Amino acid sequence: MCMLDHAHMNFELLNRKRSDDRANSREARQSQILARLHIQGFQSITDLSDAFRVSDQTIRRDVNALAEQGLCRRSHGGIWPLQPLHNADYAERRQLGHAAKQQIAALVAEQVPDGSSVFLGIGTTLEMCAAALVQKTNLRVMTNNLNAVVLLARNPEIEICIPGGRVRNRDLDVVSSDAHGFFDRYSVDIGIFGVGAISPDGMLLDFQEDEARMHAELVRNCRRQFLAFDASKFERSATVRHSRITDVDAIFTDREPPAHIMKMVSAAGIRVYTPSGASFISSPTESL
Repeated sequence: MCMLDHAHMNFELLNRKRSDDRANSREARQSQILARLHIQGFQSITDLSDAFRVSDQTIRRDVNALAEQGLCRRSHGGIWPLQPLHNADYAERRQLGHAAKQQIAALVAEQVPDGSSVFLGIGTTLEMCAAALVQKTNLRVMTNNLNAVVLLARNPEIEICIPGGRVRNRDLDVVSSDAHGFFDRYSVDIGIFGVGAISPDGMLLDFQEDEARMHAELVRNCRRQFLAFDASKFERSATVRHSRITDVDAIFTDREPPAHIMKMVSAAGIRVYTPSGASFISSPTESL
């Protein structure tokens, strides 16, 4: 009888331990889900399931629990943050998708000939572009991205121009009102810029009005516009618009954009570059 009681006690302890382990694992996963939500914005059930290697049903239970606690907002197929996003710290963004950004930068550099005049925008992907462009010769680069300046300055054959004004310490860039008009002083071959977010209707969005104004100035003063971004920008939220994705000449990203965006760029005849290969989407008039 004592042996049966002892076995029953061990069984109960084992079950309790398994239950505690599952609870700890669930809490850790939900904490990581909120962290991804804070940094990247919208998270789909499928992406979360793949990221944590659990079933869609498990993620839905996590998401329901977080929504019931008032920590996120449910929508069809995923979750959104409760409030409009502010951009994450630069150091966080630099680590996020680092390998993908390097691939994007390499694609951009392949399309920039030696001897070009270039605008270079702000952000971590553009910093990677600077690292890829440093091997070029006789470039003339105008940029408000001080992280890019440090990298480009390693090549004495690259001429660099920067605006004056207040530096954003965390981002090491210049977007203040003192810098407005900087890109309007030039007319260059290629403008390379990023984006805070891309709306479902193809609007290019930034987090602050100064950022958006500098981007708009950059776009209108270059003969060719290169938009470089990682695909998470399709799942983020920002509030200040500056142009449309169909305004650019080429898109550089780590995977093919969503179908509705591809339809837009197809109509505009925009070339899309990804690590899997470049695709030229002919406009309807070109195919006639």
